[in-house]
Amino acid sequence: MRPFSVTELPWVDPWTALQTWKTAPWIAFLDSGGTPAASPGDERARWSFLCVEPCETLVSSQGKVVRNGRHVTGDAWRHLKDMHARLQSVESADLPFSGGLVGLTSYAAGMALEGVVSRHRTETPEILAASYDTVFAFDRLERRCFRVGNSALSLSAYENVPMSSATARVHFQPDMEREQWISAVREVVRLIGEGDIFQANLTLRWQADEPSGFDDLAVYGLLRQGSPAPFGAFLRGCTGLDTASPFSLLSASVERFLSLSPEGLVETRPIKGTAPLGSNAAETLRLAEQLRRDGKENAENLMITDLMRNDIGRVCDIGSVSVPQLCAVEPFAHVQHLVSCVQGHLKSSLDAFDLLRATLPPGSVTGAPKKRAMEIIDQIELSARGAYCGSVFRIGREGAMDSSVVIRSVERCDGRLRIGVGGGITWLSDPEREYDEMRLKGAALLKVFGE
Repeated sequence: MRPFSVTELPWVDPWTALQTWKTAPWIAFLDSGGTPAASPGDERARWSFLCVEPCETLVSSQGKVVRNGRHVTGDAWRHLKDMHARLQSVESADLPFSGGLVGLTSYAAGMALEGVVSRHRTETPEILAASYDTVFAFDRLERRCFRVGNSALSLSAYENVPMSSATARVHFQPDMEREQWISAVREVVRLIGEGDIFQANLTLRWQADEPSGFDDLAVYGLLRQGSPAPFGAFLRGCTGLDTASPFSLLSASVERFLSLSPEGLVETRPIKGTAPLGSNAAETLRLAEQLRRDGKENAENLMITDLMRNDIGRVCDIGSVSVPQLCAVEPFAHVQHLVSCVQGHLKSSLDAFDLLRATLPPGSVTGAPKKRAMEIIDQIELSARGAYCGSVFRIGREGAMDSSVVIRSVERCDGRLRIGVGGGITWLSDPEREYDEMRLKGAALLKVFGE
């Protein structure tokens, strides 16, 4: 084995670098969006990571676990921890991520952890992950590129590759029409009025057959061009024993789920509350102020913030959980949101895997109380969520973690393409307004496909 090293390479745009592995069966691209120069103190818009040629792979689906292309016994979470333990350690690469585990936990994986059985069948893996020794890290602010690991691979020979402006035309069908959605919202509001729950995140799926010759990477290029996001991700793997059953996730997520520092600091940034951007700066500020004062949107955010305080409190030191930011308005590519921040300190005896298992699925896409909300929405929704409302995570060699909530995403699995969109329903929800807000969130995704 070549010695572990961190080598600075000539700058190559991360999108151009990604083209080198255009046909690779397994790849992970963690893709920060936005303009880092506009917010140099925000690491969410600064670093991107391209992970290639995995050491090991893992797929857990429908009660079976496949590791490195072979069926294995035992719990998938135990296999993840073992894969992480086998990675070569490094004292310090002075980078936010220098290799480790990258993967996806689906919404169904979170349901299993909460003991909720779904009535919907899904082909989406509960867990799809790989361990990566070779990582290319891109500092988009300083335009510097680093190769991490044992590989001698180079990026310097490749010229810039522009993103295509062509539209991949696919016609999607929603699993709920407008009146069905409005009726579903009314049912959730009724249950809230009866005291069954305080809030539920109601979602729907747009679905289409995968067209012949579907180019998942080209479509991801269109998505990231139209919806730059701080937690963008392109993951490719397979759902079975070989590459004959490909899986792709194309995510333009704006929401951090959990981060864990090497020192044990836990942070989650729940997003609840949405308003459009204005046609000019003055209108955007006016809409932001309306959002800031909106009682329904604030209640929605407050309940999820409290839920996340409870979730991370299960695994954090007593007295360490705090809320340094509550219901602040933050702008994104197409909308603005209310965003809160919850922090705590992980118990010294626990690790990133314990943190994920205590908190999945993300509270911002379930409801409160969490388990009962999940049971209700499974009965009301008409299809499985799949990857949508799960989490993309990276766990570094040293145990630090960052993760996102899978929203604003396209899933390719089992010959189908799926787009999920939803919103939080409270007692104050107006069903027609909830439908309009849901469509606003989905518009940028559907536009990629010419819808």
